[in-house]
Amino acid sequence: MANTESAKKRIRQTKKRTASNRQYRSSARTYIKKANRLMTEGKFDEAQEAANEAYKTLDKAARKSVIHPRNASRRKGRLMAALAAAQQTQS
Repeated sequence: MANTESAKKRIRQTKKRTASNRQYRSSARTYIKKANRLMTEGKFDEAQEAANEAYKTLDKAARKSVIHPRNASRRKGRLMAALAAAQQTQS
């Protein structure tokens, strides 16, 4: 356990930051899963909207240093490639 006041403060700060970061990370994952589920169901218009929301949340998470910018870029690229491929197979 922490002995000094500064170490105790660090623990408090870490708890706050962890909770905040978890919120950004979780919402990005949720939108990605939603978009993937809608793609498999063949609802491409709704999947496009969910993908746009995922895009926004990934950008925001990267901007706030919750995830690395390249990680966000990679996830966005994979999501958009999957959406394009799903639309191609549907046509």
